[in-house]
Amino acid sequence: MSTFSNKKQQLYLVLSGIFLVNALLAEIIGVKIFSADKLMGLPGSLTAGVLIWPVVFVTTDVINEYFGKAGVLRISYLTVVLILFAFGVIYLTTKLPPADFWLDVNKTDDQGRPFNIDFAYQSIFRQGLGIITGSIVAFAVGQVLDATIFAAIRKATGGRFIWLRATGSTLVSQLVDSFVVLYVAFYVFGNWSLEQVVSVANTNYWYKFAAALLLTPVLYLAHYLIDKYLGKDETAELQIEAVENVSV
Repeated sequence: MSTFSNKKQQLYLVLSGIFLVNALLAEIIGVKIFSADKLMGLPGSLTAGVLIWPVVFVTTDVINEYFGKAGVLRISYLTVVLILFAFGVIYLTTKLPPADFWLDVNKTDDQGRPFNIDFAYQSIFRQGLGIITGSIVAFAVGQVLDATIFAAIRKATGGRFIWLRATGSTLVSQLVDSFVVLYVAFYVFGNWSLEQVVSVANTNYWYKFAAALLLTPVLYLAHYLIDKYLGKDETAELQIEAVENVSV
């Protein structure tokens, strides 16, 4: 195997690992809704998953830049399967009978109030069919949109304006993702009103919008480091392959 081929494989492996871990974490912690006002003094509420979601779409853009739409969709489909596997394992652990001593030593909270740790465990980790379905659907749709729009903008601009294809693809895909996950999870399967869904989705989206703009320098830094790692000629070759790499 040539040095370039080895570096290319290592690069895809590292980027895929970063993508997969952060996507999985975002799905797991996304069940918590926190107050943006209490944390940052901003109006509205956010899902905890949005805190690390910017890492996912920056990594998506970098993978698309060097490995094309097919490279993004390949790791996205694998991530969907692994998220389903993770949720399945987590759900099975909530069905395990709790040990009596575990319940006993954790029967009160730090203020002495009665506390059922097994119920708390199930409440946190047994996210339910609605949230799982909403997360998977939104993630899959968002990734396909992001990869497709990124490739279309790159083709239309002749490979120029990295910031435009990265930001443009993220803003469109996350507009859909932000609404779909909450609508399916908490409106179709849950007990939220449509107004609550729109309110939280709106806050989530504008957070992602701001993050996409603020992380543009990080995207250019990633390009610089990768180009330096691969070499100028090899980078150009890989990006040409990426433009042609549109099908899985």
